[in-house]
Amino acid sequence: MFKNLRGYFSNDLSIDLGTANTLIYVRGRGIVLNEPSVVAIREEPGRAGKKIEAVGQEAKNMLGRTPGHITAIRPMKDGVIADFTVTEKMLQYFIEKVHGNRLMRPSPRVLICVPYGSTQVERRAIQESAEGAGARWVRLIEEPMAAAVGAGLPVHEARGSMVLDIGGGTSEVAVISLNGIVYASSVRIGGDRFDDAIINYVRRNYGILIGEATAERVKIEIGSAYPGQQVNEISVKGRNLSEGVPRSFTLNSNEILEALQEPLAGIVGAVKVALEQTPPELGADVAERGIVLTGGGALLRDIDKLLMEETGLPVVVSEDPLTCVARGGGRMLELIDEHGPALFNLE
Repeated sequence: MFKNLRGYFSNDLSIDLGTANTLIYVRGRGIVLNEPSVVAIREEPGRAGKKIEAVGQEAKNMLGRTPGHITAIRPMKDGVIADFTVTEKMLQYFIEKVHGNRLMRPSPRVLICVPYGSTQVERRAIQESAEGAGARWVRLIEEPMAAAVGAGLPVHEARGSMVLDIGGGTSEVAVISLNGIVYASSVRIGGDRFDDAIINYVRRNYGILIGEATAERVKIEIGSAYPGQQVNEISVKGRNLSEGVPRSFTLNSNEILEALQEPLAGIVGAVKVALEQTPPELGADVAERGIVLTGGGALLRDIDKLLMEETGLPVVVSEDPLTCVARGGGRMLELIDEHGPALFNLE
């Protein structure tokens, strides 16, 4: 009863709980929060406990730069929860931040997007952490479905729509028709794997160790998925492994292209398998309408060209791909209110 009363003072939320970023969409207000899924924890030896030092962007700035008693961790791994209590605290912080300083603790209705391939145990962990963070009503929705709705695809029609969502931890490819998923698969390749590939490439070819934050900056500034006309360069600093001292060196976009070959091949492979498994009628629709790219990975330069080259199908990057899943979840909340939860097969 009290939870319902608090619910009147709370907003409906759609949360894209991602490996790299957490986005929250509030009904009627749009995307109100977009922060990295990072939490910094301070160990307190006297009280034998842990205290949350920082969450979100502030904690991300601490990654790889913390003293001994503070650890900056990413509680989500490959799109699922790696550290249950920290994820609950992070969600609680984000939900309260969205609601501002109110007298009552917020108790919103929450729709959370989860990777298609996640197991029952992983889904249960996400649901319980949201309930522990104060949500009064939690439903889970598959990410590719939310991404398709957010990208404005006609998911309710009897026509095939294909969506590829490249996130931080997973990439999901799905064919959707009549508000349901006909075929979907999830591969654990995403933005994080791109960063790791760059770190390994630099280590192998230059004998220099760079951090995750540096690798991410290199990927964003000069990374590309397809050979282009112009070659971009970037100056990077890292630790020389043989001498043990920091060194500065230059990387160019062709080298990054070479470094990213393996993870990109994994994503292309998943798309090809999806096309093989799609029923012929829906395959014809996909051939006509093409593949829509969403997720932060879709911002990698020329990834649409690579997929066009490999599949021979038209490929479009949706507008604002980073927020597609959260916006789609918000739209689904509105549709559920209009037509009932059975519309998307939610209990």
